[in-house]
Parts: sequence; C-alpha cells; structure tokens
Amino acid sequence: MIEIEGTGTDESTWRAWPVLGALPPLPNPESPVVVVAPHPDDEVLGVGGLLRLARGVRLIAVTDGEASHPTTTVYTKPELAAVRRQETAAALATLGVAARVDRIGMPDGNIDEDALVPLIARVLRPGARCLATWRGDGHPDHEAVGRAAARACARTGARLLEYPVWTWHWSTPGDERVPWSSALRVDLPPEVAAAKRAAVAEFASQVNPLGPDPAILPPPVLRRLTRDFEVVFG
Repeated sequence: MIEIEGTGTDESTWRAWPVLGALPPLPNPESPVVVVAPHPDDEVLGVGGLLRLARGVRLIAVTDGEASHPTTTVYTKPELAAVRRQETAAALATLGVAARVDRIGMPDGNIDEDALVPLIARVLRPGARCLATWRGDGHPDHEAVGRAAARACARTGARLLEYPVWTWHWSTPGDERVPWSSALRVDLPPEVAAAKRAAVAEFASQVNPLGPDPAILPPPVLRRLTRDFEVVFG
C-alpha cells in the first residue's frame, strides 16, 4: 500500500530529471475530452491546462469531496460538499472552460466502481478521448475511477489517457511502478499555465488551512501540480 504523507518528492528533483523534458508530445491536445474526476479539484490539478486547450469538455464529477476534512467543525459534510461544488464552478470559469458537468454524487471514500462503469460509458463514443486519474495513483478513489474508466473505454472503444496527481508526491524519477514508457507531455503556453494556477487557487478549502486543519494542498504539493506542462499515460 502506498503511503501519501509528508511533503513528498521536491519539485526541484523532478525538474532535474531529463526524461520529463524528453517525453513525446500528446497529439492533438485540442481534441474534445471527457474528464473523470474522483473529487472536485482533481481534474484541474491533473489536466487543467489540457482542459483549457480542448475544444470541448465534459466533466464527470464522481464525488463532491465531502470527506476531505473528516474531523473539521467548520463545515458539516453536506456544507463542505456544497463548498467544493462551488469551487469547481469557479475554477472552471477562471480556467475559461465551459464544461458540461455530470454530477454522480457517490460517497467520497467509497466509490462503487462497478456502478460507475456504465455512467462513464454512456457518454463515450469510439475514438473519444477519456481522461481519468491513473489506476496506480496511490489514492483509493483515484485508482477506482481509473479502473472504471478503463473498463468503460474498453467497452466503448474510447481512448483512455490517465493523469497522475499524487504520483508526483510518493514516487521518484525512474520509479519502476510508474509507466513512464507510455507517458506523454502536454506543454502549456504561458497564458494557459497562468490560468491553471489561478483556477487552482479557487479551491480555497484545499489550498488553505480549514480551521485548525492544515491545507490538503500545501505549497510543495502545488508546485508539482502547477508546472508549465502536464503528463498523461496513454
């Protein structure tokens, strides 16, 4: 089992690894996409720049992220879910993405993978581009979403591209658990990278402390997720 703790691998370590700079580019980054997000913010953290570049975006929001702060007294779970839905809307607007959003409402931390497969498959077509969290990302919800998306793509003939989020935290350059051989790079123009950074800042419940609870996404984590490029496995 992968442990996600501490500040993780420093971004300077990733920047010094020449493999990332030499990854082949993702063809046609402007292609329309269906993006599947386990929690509000995953889609922006992982592939926000690619969403900005895409000609059309449909977001499948699997949970409302109500369990991000299980002991908080600042919000009840329904209140936190509402806050996080609002943050997603603000982030997409800041990013300049007019996405169609399908809210599934599965429990945060208890995703029903089998039930999710047809909910993804119903919006896919042969050859469509489907973005989902990587099946090995180290977070149970991320991995469940990745597996469900893989099954939905196999069923429909859509093309799956998996995006890492927490992988950058627990792994290190050359980590053999990570499928670097299938990695593709999306370089973000300066204005797109800036829009992504601004969009990430809209997730205030995650990037700032919530009452006595520390930020879920402190600066060392954000530095890895707000680069001028993104990586997908495909």
